Parts: sequence; C-alpha cells; structure tokens
Amino acid sequence: MNTQALILFVRNPQLGKVKTRLAKTIGNQKALQVYQYLLQHTHQITQNLHQVDKFLYYADALNHEDLWQNDRYHKAMQDQTPDLGQRMQHAFGQCFNKKYEKVMIIGSDCAQLTQKIIEEAYQHLDQNDVALGKALDGGYYLLGMKKLHKDLFINKQWSTETVAQDTIADCQKNNLSIAFLPTLSDIDQEEDLKTIPNFQL
Repeated sequence: MNTQALILFVRNPQLGKVKTRLAKTIGNQKALQVYQYLLQHTHQITQNLHQVDKFLYYADALNHEDLWQNDRYHKAMQDQTPDLGQRMQHAFGQCFNKKYEKVMIIGSDCAQLTQKIIEEAYQHLDQNDVALGKALDGGYYLLGMKKLHKDLFINKQWSTETVAQDTIADCQKNNLSIAFLPTLSDIDQEEDLKTIPNFQL
C-alpha cells in the first residue's frame, strides 16, 4: 500500500444535475458537455500519479463502467448527508483509518489543475500540516493534510466566497502551518470558460 491517498469527489454526468449555476446561462446540454470535459481533464491529470492510491467518491451512484479504470481508482459513494463538509470529513476519515500518511481531496471543477500541482502539494506536506489550493471564487480546489482536522469541515458556508478564508482562519486558530498552491479558477460561471484554452461548445 502507498502512504499517500487522493480523494476525488465527482458527480455522475447527468443532464440537468451538473453545473447548475453554469446551466442558467448556457443551458443544461452545454453545461453537461462542460462537465464531461472537466471529468476527462481530471481523469487525465490523476490516472498517472505515482505512489498515490486514488479513491473516487460518487455523489449519486456507483459506476464500474465509466472512464475511471477500476484497477486504478477505488470507487465508493459519498456519505449521503447534504452537508459537503460532513461528506469530505467522512472520506478523509476513511482514508486516515486505512493508515495513509498524506490525504488530499480535489473535485472535478478545475480545468487549470495539473498533475504537477498535485504532486507538489504532496511534497509540501513534508514540511507543512495543510496544503491548500485556493480558487478565484473564494473556495478551494485542493485540500491536503497529514491527520484529520475536523474544524476545517465545520461551520462553513459551502459554495460561497468565504470558504477558503474561513479554512485558513481555522488553521491559524489550531496553529497549523499551511502551504499555498497557485490560485486557480473553478468553472462555475460562463465567464470561467475563458480559462479553458481552445475549449469550444
């Protein structure tokens, strides 16, 4: 077993159920196309990570016949609470219970994320308690840690511009050192599509 774990939170690509904020301006069909592109990108930058066990957590239903290879990704369901913080804490807890020394989570919303940034985040955890990749909208696209810090998952207004700021405040309150990764753009609004090079609907 490797000592590093990567948690990926994904939604099943279903019409009308993904990228709902984006769909308000470009429609459900195009929003689904965008999400399928993001899933392909996230798969591309994670499938070849070395010495990392990958855990794919679905929001809606397990799928053993999709683009995520069953021999490279351990597949599970997200905890079925509506609170994102509780779902993430549950996934982190499962990985730490398996004795992983570094655990990281990403979503499938960031077209600017690269394999290199993920690898650097693991390296940063050699010297820091937490690795954080902030998103331009005030959230974060990556969170890593070496032990479960429950404060980072509670009392957050998820999907708002205060999430990263409140997470940093919790780290400071608990005297946790933070390594910051590049600030990147999540794809949530139509204007965010400009951050995807050569992408056309």
